Amino acid sequence: MKKLLTILLMAVMIFTLVACAPKEPEKTEPPEDTSKPVTTEPAGTEGPGEEVIDPHDWGEFDRLIEEIKSTNDLEARVLLMHRAEDMLMATGALVPIYHYNDNYMAKSDLKGYYVTPYAYKYFEKATYGDRDTLNLCISSEPQYIDPALNSAVDGAVMAVNSFSGLVTYNEKMELVPDTAEKIDISADGKTYTFTMREGLKWSNGDDFDAHDFEYSLKRAANPEVGADYRYMLDCIVGWPEDDTEDVENLAVKASEDGKTLTIELKAVTAYFLDLCAFPTYFPVHQASVEGAPGYMDADGKIKDPAAWTQNGNYVSNGPFKNTGWIHNASITFEKNENFHRADNVKLQKLHFMLNDDDPTIYAAYQAGDLDFIDNVPPDEIKKLLEDKDPVLHVVYNLGTYFVIFYVNTEMFDGLTTEQANKVRLAITYAIDRKYIVDTVGQTGQTLANTFIPPMMLDGTGNEFKQNTAEYTYPDADTAGYYPYEQDLDRAREVLEEAGYEFGDDGKLLASNPIHINYLFNTNAGHAAIAQLIMEDLNELGIEMTPNQMDWDTTLAERKAGNYDVARHGWIADFNDPINMLEMWTSGSGNNDAQFGK
Repeated sequence: MKKLLTILLMAVMIFTLVACAPKEPEKTEPPEDTSKPVTTEPAGTEGPGEEVIDPHDWGEFDRLIEEIKSTNDLEARVLLMHRAEDMLMATGALVPIYHYNDNYMAKSDLKGYYVTPYAYKYFEKATYGDRDTLNLCISSEPQYIDPALNSAVDGAVMAVNSFSGLVTYNEKMELVPDTAEKIDISADGKTYTFTMREGLKWSNGDDFDAHDFEYSLKRAANPEVGADYRYMLDCIVGWPEDDTEDVENLAVKASEDGKTLTIELKAVTAYFLDLCAFPTYFPVHQASVEGAPGYMDADGKIKDPAAWTQNGNYVSNGPFKNTGWIHNASITFEKNENFHRADNVKLQKLHFMLNDDDPTIYAAYQAGDLDFIDNVPPDEIKKLLEDKDPVLHVVYNLGTYFVIFYVNTEMFDGLTTEQANKVRLAITYAIDRKYIVDTVGQTGQTLANTFIPPMMLDGTGNEFKQNTAEYTYPDADTAGYYPYEQDLDRAREVLEEAGYEFGDDGKLLASNPIHINYLFNTNAGHAAIAQLIMEDLNELGIEMTPNQMDWDTTLAERKAGNYDVARHGWIADFNDPINMLEMWTSGSGNNDAQFGK
């Protein structure tokens, strides 16, 4: 009886797995390419997986992303982005499961906060009846709070509540000036001049102006700092390609009096103001950063760029300031009286509990110890939905929950590029996405057969994920790459094409086994999904060992390539497909599949 014991097994996993360490724009000609040409033809109707892409020979993809980011021909850009997604999906290394929504619980008296499609929660205008403290749990220990170094949603939630950028999102999801009071854009759309507000202060009372942004953006672009998101600044003239280039050449310049900041872009970048609202573009306090113990090593090289935040009580410029970080327990923020909109801030304190055990978090919420939680146990969601409980909120996110392969894992040793691709593709066919959504997700998540989610715009005002006269997805009926339904017969066929043999029971012969170590972070939903994937693969005779770790360790292990297959998820940072494509370039710090490495 397939999956009859799923809920019981998932509970066993949660409690027994051991966490381990470890407008009409001027058209431009594409850049000359003397090597492999980039094809901009649509994928057509060939079956998914028929194009063999070597994930180690990734130069074409890198050049493709560079062309996407430099062209002013928006229609051609859309086709180039489709080509880039085609390449990603042809590797089989990304296995989309569903497209995200964000379900969270908030006490009914909590008003005035807002949530974006990027899963950020803003509490600047929040009120909570006559209470002045909000107790919440977003996740467990964040890897970083430094806005330049953070690459996870939990750290970003803390960043948008404790730092203030040039622009921000309001409750209507409009981009509005923040520390800047005026924004001028040149006629060619490539030079932005931000006029700063008067009287800006850091949380410690120090004056704050455009020079702080110049320092901070050059810091984030500095290869020596090692920000995963440093590529988000590569649209700026003078972006250092490597550590041999001087970051001072970055075309970010504060006026002598600090009242204006000018940024020059390589090409028209329609989403540039969205970037300015993203944490990587947030300012940091130079004296705090460079004066922190452990920042430099004995040779004068940057040793720990995040040292200034790691003990808490760091200087910031947002609605709340950090007043303590007890690692693996809690992080506390209090109202920043020096914030330029301090009159908006009604709450005096945000107290984040750091925990990844969903039953514990839910129990604390039920007991009144938490007022806002971002993790709802799967076995509680069904009842909450049936009861139409108003404290459960479900909002759409632009993002995708997926499974990722480390393309250099030893499990592919001895296989050709085509064989390794087919193994990955077979696993894609084997996973029952609908069952996962129905039994674990339960809040109407959209089944995924693409990496880029529905409703994401393409830069011309249209939705990217659709078949058009210019482009047709390989799986034309569902505008994707693979069928939504589990297809074990196709999975076996693909594996046989790769040289594997099956017995009469439909499972791999012992002479040609496949074993997978599956990495995921502690969370009841992730554990349940791991269990279901393990059952699906077992029907093919593929053995899977689940390996559960805490959140920050999981992040570190993925980035280091210490895994075979892992749970992953990506929520867009702004509404354009390039955000979910550029992360897979060879030099990206978010390229956890290690394409081109």
